[in-house]
Amino acid sequence: MFNYTVETSKSKDEAVRALEKNLMEEQFGILWNFDLTAKLQEKGTDFDTPFTILEVCNPQEANRVLSEDLLVGYFLPCKIVVYVENDTTKIGMPKPSALIEMIQNESIKKIAVDIEERLIGCIDKSV
Repeated sequence: MFNYTVETSKSKDEAVRALEKNLMEEQFGILWNFDLTAKLQEKGTDFDTPFTILEVCNPQEANRVLSEDLLVGYFLPCKIVVYVENDTTKIGMPKPSALIEMIQNESIKKIAVDIEERLIGCIDKSV
């Protein structure tokens, strides 16, 4: 499966705050907290689904994978989304292991699986 998505009883903003805390504890910095809904509305659309995109990065891990293959930069930084669908807050991400399949490099795949497990742990703790 391409993605990992869970549901939470928290509001979107509560889930984002929990994610920020849990990511920081795992040494992932948040490079960008992007309120997609506000940006689309600012551009004149009527999109009203609460939708936030977090771009996250662990500098040491980014250095490791980029040193192996610069094409990995096409997938960086990692994205985690928090949105509301049918009155339910969801947290999800594309799986790094699924994205990295396109590069076909076994050593990078092992790193991607490790990063994926750590990010899933952060998501699960944020529910």
